[in-house]
Amino acid sequence: MGGLQNAIERSVENVKGNWSVAVEEITGSSTFTLLGDRQFYAASLIKIPIMVTVFKLAEKGELRLSDQLILEAEDQVGGCGVLQHMTAGIQLPLYDLVTLMIIQSDNTATNLLIDLLGLERIQFVMSEIGMRQSEIHHKLMIVPVDRKATNCITASDMTTVLRLLAKGECVSLHASHQMTRIMKQQQLSNGFTSLLPAPQTAVVGSISDWEVASKTGNVEGITHEAAILYAGKKAIAITILSEDEDDRKAQETIAEIGTRMYSFITS
Repeated sequence: MGGLQNAIERSVENVKGNWSVAVEEITGSSTFTLLGDRQFYAASLIKIPIMVTVFKLAEKGELRLSDQLILEAEDQVGGCGVLQHMTAGIQLPLYDLVTLMIIQSDNTATNLLIDLLGLERIQFVMSEIGMRQSEIHHKLMIVPVDRKATNCITASDMTTVLRLLAKGECVSLHASHQMTRIMKQQQLSNGFTSLLPAPQTAVVGSISDWEVASKTGNVEGITHEAAILYAGKKAIAITILSEDEDDRKAQETIAEIGTRMYSFITS
């Protein structure tokens, strides 16, 4: 993986801002990190461990993915997602709320799930799955005046979770399948796959030659992407965190890293 590491380091060394990267071969043994233990504001990447917590409690029988929550007007917040525009009073299954939280980064869905789960329980699960340098302290789009801490993650912690998902070891094999299936339906991207060749299928209904399961995180000056790239029988996980960089330039850099990853996994 030395060539890939050198290529990624070159991609970020000539851009401004702070960058952190953690990469792990799922079907191999190679890993590398670039400031992988540096804490960054989590933005919407915090939604991955929230998803894991939902599936963890469902596995334990403490809730069911078919359980429904009622959307109240006071629950609706801005930013990403469609629920802020829906009619209050509708009911949605937890599975659908998780899907909206991941593939549309819906902040209203996220806050509904945080209220259900509780911050302490999410933090406990984060520690359980190896996110020992990451923290959750608050809901999204709601900033208490007396808040003393913020949601934070590290690239190494996030890639640890991606590895568990890809290996079928996050909660359970079945839960890992469900969660990666949701992430493969992602509708948002910071450019990780924007320069890759269009996925090809040999015949109708067959699996494409590459797929990605991903989640983004964005606020002004923050551009993150966490992804599992699959090609053939290979898979590789990566988390890219950036701050204090022009958003467009950050996305261009992430796209360049995506091409390096694709070249590595298909070589």
